[in-house]
Amino acid sequence: MPRKDMLLSMLAEEPEDVFFNYALALEFISENKLNDAEEQFLKTIKINSEYLPCYYQLAQTLEKLDKKNEALEYYKKGLELAKKQKNQKAIGEINEALEMLNDEL
Repeated sequence: MPRKDMLLSMLAEEPEDVFFNYALALEFISENKLNDAEEQFLKTIKINSEYLPCYYQLAQTLEKLDKKNEALEYYKKGLELAKKQKNQKAIGEINEALEMLNDEL
């Protein structure tokens, strides 16, 4: 069974599972279904606003969709959360992405 189908099956049983929702969004990215990925990342954040990896991936997706201002917003939210969680690796990654995006704006 393909990974996406497995995730959809698991989500049918556990629709509020954060990881399954996040993983489905990543599957949409691998299929280049960026609008679906955006929607799925937003759903994941709605389920758990503390799920840090989602903010970076959502911002990356928004950049690809040429929604740079929205991407900036989610990078900033992710940075705040990373600082709150004292996640130095995420702070560094998000700061780097913010610098690159700010250079484009």
